[in-house]
Amino acid sequence: MTEPFQPKHLVVTAHPKMPGAFAEAEAMTAFLKENGMDTVCGSLYDEELRKRVKKGEFDMLIAVGGDGSVLRAGHLCAPNGVPILGVNLGRLGFLIQINRKEWREYFEKLFSGEAWIENRMMLRAEHFRAGESLGTSNALNEAVVARGQNLRPVRLTALVDGRQLTSYVADGLIAATATGSTAYALAAGGPILPPELRNILLVPIAPHLSVDRAVVLSEGSSVSIVIESENSVLSVDGQPATQLMEDDHVDVTAADVTAQFVRFGDPGYFYRNVTAHMNENSLGFPR
Repeated sequence: MTEPFQPKHLVVTAHPKMPGAFAEAEAMTAFLKENGMDTVCGSLYDEELRKRVKKGEFDMLIAVGGDGSVLRAGHLCAPNGVPILGVNLGRLGFLIQINRKEWREYFEKLFSGEAWIENRMMLRAEHFRAGESLGTSNALNEAVVARGQNLRPVRLTALVDGRQLTSYVADGLIAATATGSTAYALAAGGPILPPELRNILLVPIAPHLSVDRAVVLSEGSSVSIVIESENSVLSVDGQPATQLMEDDHVDVTAADVTAQFVRFGDPGYFYRNVTAHMNENSLGFPR
């Protein structure tokens, strides 16, 4: 178990389009202030608030929403070393330990020093064309090279640490973190990895007469995805796609920043969370 975590300067953020998120965030802010915590409240999309996070004014950010809100918070907070506590108002919440009805109970644990910090690896995806870098993005979940609007599959080759692993004819290829193993990679048939792992997971999407198994790379390994057909795009953590051309390549490595999450109890929370979601998803289906 890591050292106890007790923040002093908090910011509570809400998704502006999620019903009830701001009301819940304001109730949290009032509760925290009543307990002597220096706390402000605002939208996760507010540029002034985001600047304050980047300036280091806060030592914890509470993201009120769903996994998408936590993903956006991760992109903001990881480069600035700000831990994130998610409160789930959404449907899934694989990234979130606390539900809407539980936050008072967990905030009390925060006050009494029962919280700890979990570090999760992020990815760095860099797009190259003719030897020139066209852009770099960090991902908490995954970087995906996939077909664009055309329905034809794409041809891709994956090189691990400079050596060819295999070629794919598929709808795409996912390079995911352990965190992302419960997201798109899971839907594509990949395994669930423990959150503390620092391995890259490769999962093909609807492969056609190609390797159809996921591959877990050794810790420290990198992958280069070479595009061998037209109609490919790159999307990082579900953000708007970047058009790729034949002979482009996307290099994916472990990022030099880490997403920090505020957790409670023992690390087994992850498996309990996953199991609960799996059981919930199976309700209503014939057994």
